[in-house]
Amino acid sequence: MPRPLGDLEDAVMTRVWEWNRPVTVREVLEDLQKERSIAYTTVMTVLDNLHQKGWVRREAEGRAYRYRAVSTRAAYSAALMNEAWSVSDNPAAALVAFFGMMSPEQRHALRDAVRMVQGDDRAEAGEEQASPPECPGKQDQEEEPQPADERVRWP
Repeated sequence: MPRPLGDLEDAVMTRVWEWNRPVTVREVLEDLQKERSIAYTTVMTVLDNLHQKGWVRREAEGRAYRYRAVSTRAAYSAALMNEAWSVSDNPAAALVAFFGMMSPEQRHALRDAVRMVQGDDRAEAGEEQASPPECPGKQDQEEEPQPADERVRWP
């Protein structure tokens, strides 16, 4: 079960995710130093901890390592949301509260995601599926009307 990353771990992982390639401690250090004063050994320790926790893989390159993310930021976020939801004593109430915190753009993106998943479910059942929206989350698009039985209602 995933645990939330600490601030420094998140800052390091953000670079690893954004760069989407094997990175060295030195590269991460130099980028972090644009924002804050930080020591090489601190970044090295954080990357080692992330490796031990299973967030990154590392490969030896000379006397150093190159680190690569094991999964995407989206997968990490999804795992955190799933963990939070699964420990709730009232998952439905937790979801309603979560939806209530979302911006209109986030709710629109959620509707699009649910439609995509519903389309995948229909495809597995051999039903015809609608194509996913071309631009999820775009505010100025009008939502296409759907048959009442397929309409998803959100708080």
